[in-house]
Amino acid sequence: MTMFEMAIFDLDGVIVDTAKYHYLAWHRLGKELGFNFTKEDNERLKGVSRMRSLDILLEVGGIEKTAEEKEALATKKNQWYVDYIMEMDESEILPGVLSFINELHQAKIRTALGSASKNARTILERVGLTNHFDVIVDGNLVSKAKPDPEVFLLAAQKLQIPPDKCIVFEDAQAGIEAGNKAGMLTIGIGDPQLLKDANLVFSGFEELTLLHLIMCLA
Repeated sequence: MTMFEMAIFDLDGVIVDTAKYHYLAWHRLGKELGFNFTKEDNERLKGVSRMRSLDILLEVGGIEKTAEEKEALATKKNQWYVDYIMEMDESEILPGVLSFINELHQAKIRTALGSASKNARTILERVGLTNHFDVIVDGNLVSKAKPDPEVFLLAAQKLQIPPDKCIVFEDAQAGIEAGNKAGMLTIGIGDPQLLKDANLVFSGFEELTLLHLIMCLA
């Protein structure tokens, strides 16, 4: 294959793991509402929007709220989540990520972040990675969630790189689907069973070098 010109990274589960902070905030909300929202319950929230997540939490607790009350609860949950992520630092970058991104820079491959999170920039600032990306496309710039390819296509468009010259790193099925729909190469980070539609799957970045990736894609 021809060498790719741009690498687009999802944020949560690929560069950092902020899922634990989402859970802490939802768990805290459940406690305030008088019930225990467990880690098993939390599995149902993966890849789901904030308001739909709240609906699931209320369903678990057997609680009904008006649309106005739901808005207030979702805002409160997000504020707690932001409070948690403000405590993050560079130690929370997942193993091998930084050295891999540095390899891309040395090879003159452009880098982008493509995340649905509206807090993506805050997280990158906390862990010291903002300047490692040529472009950042987050939930404040896109209106359609993955598996819609909007977030990845916008990143490619901003750097004027054709989609077929882009490679996407994702840990979620919806993200892999979005990358495939965008006409990009997709690399799954995580479980091969869950990410079977990706072009390649690796457990993480610890074992991954740019040379190894290029050889696997050849």
